[in-house]
Amino acid sequence: MQEMIERLTEQVVRKRLKSYPAVALLGPRQCGKTTLAQSLDALYFDLETEADQIKLDAQWSQIATSERLIILDESQTMPALFPRLRSTIDQDRKRMGRFMLLGSVSPALMREVSESLAGRLALIELTPFLVQELPHHSIDDLWLYGGYPDGGILQADRFLRWQNDYLALLVQRDLPQWGLPAKPMTTQKLLRMTAALHGQSWNASQLGQSLGLNHQTVNSYMDYITGCFLVRLLEPYHANTRKRLVKSPKVFWRDSGVLHAVMQTQTLDELFAQPWVGASWEGFVIEQLINHLKAYDRVFTPYYLRTSDQHEIDLLLDFGSTLWAVEVKLTSSPDSDTARRLNKTADLVNADRRIIVSRTEETVITDAFVSTNLTGVLELLRTF
Repeated sequence: MQEMIERLTEQVVRKRLKSYPAVALLGPRQCGKTTLAQSLDALYFDLETEADQIKLDAQWSQIATSERLIILDESQTMPALFPRLRSTIDQDRKRMGRFMLLGSVSPALMREVSESLAGRLALIELTPFLVQELPHHSIDDLWLYGGYPDGGILQADRFLRWQNDYLALLVQRDLPQWGLPAKPMTTQKLLRMTAALHGQSWNASQLGQSLGLNHQTVNSYMDYITGCFLVRLLEPYHANTRKRLVKSPKVFWRDSGVLHAVMQTQTLDELFAQPWVGASWEGFVIEQLINHLKAYDRVFTPYYLRTSDQHEIDLLLDFGSTLWAVEVKLTSSPDSDTARRLNKTADLVNADRRIIVSRTEETVITDAFVSTNLTGVLELLRTF
């Protein structure tokens, strides 16, 4: 039997249910949304089943007035639901925690949410498993296999086969249902090319030439790919500096296990032999930092920074009142040159803290500078 894992995001969900009539828990398919939701005392409806759709439609008046939380799974499949939700909520705006919507973030769902439930609903993101949710598991295993409950670190014997089936389902069924007009073969090719660009600047024109598409079409396709949580486009930081800044976002696959499956890398030995292993580690660390901060309910915006003469900061965390500059290194012994380069580039944007995240076993803190490992920086982010 698979172990039950307490999700960090659950505390945010419970907090939002106390202050909003409705909460939407969004995230990729099969990341654990339904499991988390069913751990709450609630009435559950799977709107991908015709029976639950019919029941909800026919008995809406009785169901909507229930004292229990009502969970509506894959709510984007029932667009007519949203005006009903709005009307029901508006009849008693002071009553909180009535509805919980689960969705795989199709563009259709976000459009309905923004148009029908603005101001009535809190958006929360759930991801595959995070480092601090798996304290008894190896970080390297999580990096290699990824965090999906059914095909990642907890089910390593299914690795590659599960990820390939997962992507095939997205490409052949989900993305077309959500409105992606590309043929499945085109989508598959786009995914493979995007995986090869992991950690690099996004260039839609260059990809378009290989796919026989214009850059506007490639960008529109990528909206769907990012919308289902496969890929993150990390935006560049804009600031007035003495140097010209790169303005293109960087591409990162969000789950490292799915990335490794696309690149057909099955073991740590194979991973360390790849020329892109540093980019894989960088993306893994960046995703962990961003997603832990969201699970800690922090308000922030993530960026990266690169100047035209190749000075770079892998991750900038803008908390509004403070700015943290993070450099990610695949080494167990970061050298003084790394610290010097980070400080020099961080000075361009007046970063308040400068952090090197590596595979070191030591943590060094001097004034605004920190050198630590992934576990150390997560603890720093949790407690600051």
